[in-house]
Formats: sequence, structure tokens, C-alpha cells
Amino acid sequence: MNEFIISGIQQIGAGIPDLDTAFRWYRKKLGFDIRVFEDEGEAALMLPYTGGKPRARHAILALNLQGGGGLEVWQSKSRKTEPPDFQVQLGDLGIFSTRIKARDVQAAFNHLKTEEAQLLGGISTDPQGAAHFFVRDPFGLIFQVVEGNGWFTKNRYPTGGAAGCLIGTAEMEKAKAFYGGVLGYDRVLYDETATFQDLEPLPGGSAKFRRVALTHGQPRRGAFAPVLGPTKIELIQALERQPRKIFADRQWGDLGFIHLCFDVRGMDDLKAHCDRLGFPFTVDSGSGFDMGDSAGRFTYTEDPDGTLIEFVEAHKLEIVKKWGWYLDLGKRRPDKALPRWMLRSLAFNRVKD
Repeated sequence: MNEFIISGIQQIGAGIPDLDTAFRWYRKKLGFDIRVFEDEGEAALMLPYTGGKPRARHAILALNLQGGGGLEVWQSKSRKTEPPDFQVQLGDLGIFSTRIKARDVQAAFNHLKTEEAQLLGGISTDPQGAAHFFVRDPFGLIFQVVEGNGWFTKNRYPTGGAAGCLIGTAEMEKAKAFYGGVLGYDRVLYDETATFQDLEPLPGGSAKFRRVALTHGQPRRGAFAPVLGPTKIELIQALERQPRKIFADRQWGDLGFIHLCFDVRGMDDLKAHCDRLGFPFTVDSGSGFDMGDSAGRFTYTEDPDGTLIEFVEAHKLEIVKKWGWYLDLGKRRPDKALPRWMLRSLAFNRVKD
């Protein structure tokens, strides 16, 4: 193939100390009840981010089939999951929160209130006038529930899947160039500098910020594009203090949002593109990896502030576990979406409480 394809946000990694509790919370509160894969093993290729040593881990990739990216819930098994040793504030460098899309923001707010989730303030509007609110999971990770579009199916939950991130940056123009040039977030939705009422419920949220919301000007293509859907990245720059790195002196897999992962095809072409722009791969699984139910190739790069960006080129995916039904993606045209009936078959992997 002569080009790479980014099909959308495949998942956002969440490092947590208790996988069972986290997966149950994400199912019941946010509707991530499709277990795409579950794997226990050793993260042997992430040595630049794991202190130079392989780390045993247990991971689940969970999906909300209404549409949106998944959550890769990741628990270290060989060391204690370390929290940051400081209060993370808005504008600190890295993934501060994950955007979760909702058909009806008020209904989602009411659902989470009924579920006794820790809501941070009430419903507010962003600079475009779009309604949203923030909620904290049992481990302190913050999710932003936002107005969403690009729905795939409908279930009983008011929320869908991951629809982007809120990411802290120290140098806005460099970050814009990275997310636009490498990842295709080339359309600016707003670029404003002020103190913002809707950010006040967040730690450090009453300060002055520059915030830039980006989306991709062209629809995403590829096998999983219909279910992954459109996404936005909001970049936040603190203007009144020196931001800290969220993962300073900690390892990949420690508490927090550990990476932003994109589903791609044409990894070699993507590697050449990243090299040209000055963002080389820092990790490359090479010929492939096997995570129990799935196989493929994964790579990592870093944004200008060191936030980890993962790329996954899936080669094999188990569609229905109990039937042993696997899909060989290498034999499909890379820009062509999978049939909707096939993607809907992932519902057979639903976990029920």
C-alpha cells in the first residue's frame, strides 16, 4: 500500500490498581460492557517506559458498542501501581481526562447521579456552547461526558465510547502541529484564552488557560471507522504556572491515562511520515505481537510534551470468543470498512452483571 490510514481512536489506556473493580465501574457507569480481549502476560517491549524491565500485567480492552473508542484497562502484576506524588492540575502535561460521548448529556448526568458516581460540579458549556460535565472514577481518573455524534448502535446506556481527550501542553503551537500533522486533527474548532467557568470544577481549573479544540477535517476510513467514529482533541495550556508532567518519575501502567491509541493500517508508511516530521517511533513490536485473542503490530511515539501515542495495526481479531471466530485483517482492503453486521457481532462478547 502507498499510504497509511488512521481509522480513529482505538482505545485510551487507563492504568489502575484493581482491574476487576475498574472494569465493573466502566461497565455499569459508562457502558463499556464488550470485552474485546483479555490477556495476562508480560509487557516486554515497553522498556523505555517501564524502568528498563519487562512488567507483568493484566489487561482488558473494553468497548461500548454504541460507538467510540475503547478503554484498555491495565493493571500491573509485578509492582505496585504508583499514583502521582503531587496533585495533578488542569494543564499538567499528559492526558488529563478522557472524553465520553453521550446522546443526551442531561440523561447521562442523571444516570451517573443515580449510580452515585463522583460528579465534579454540574453541566456546563464549552466555548462552542456544547454541554458537558466531569465525573471521577474510583481511582481518581477524570472523564468528561460530552455531546456526541457518529453513533453505531443503541443500547440502554446514555453514553457511548471514548471520543477524544483533554491533553495538557506546554507549547501550544508545537502541540497543534503534532496533532494536526501526524494524527490528522487539522480543523480548529476554537482557540480561546481566558478563565473558563466550565473548567472551574477541575483541580486548578480556575486559572487562566489557552484552550484549543481540534477535530479531523476528513472522515476516518478503515475497517473499524464506523464504530470508532469522529473524535476531538482539546489542548490545554496553563498560562499562570509551570506545568508538571503527569507521569514524572513514574512508569507506563502506573495510575492515570497511560496512552492515546489509534487504529491504523500501513505502519511502515506511518513510520516514515513520523520520521519526516521529527516524531520517530520509540517502541516498535516489529513483525507482530500476540495478546491472546488478538494479534498485530504496535508502535509508540511521543507528542512534543512526552504524552504517549500508540498505533496498533491489527492483523487478527477474535470477533466472537465462544465460537472461535477470528478475522484475518491482512486479507482486506485497508480503506474499506468492515460490514456493520460483522462489527455488531462483537455484542456476543458482552459481559453482563
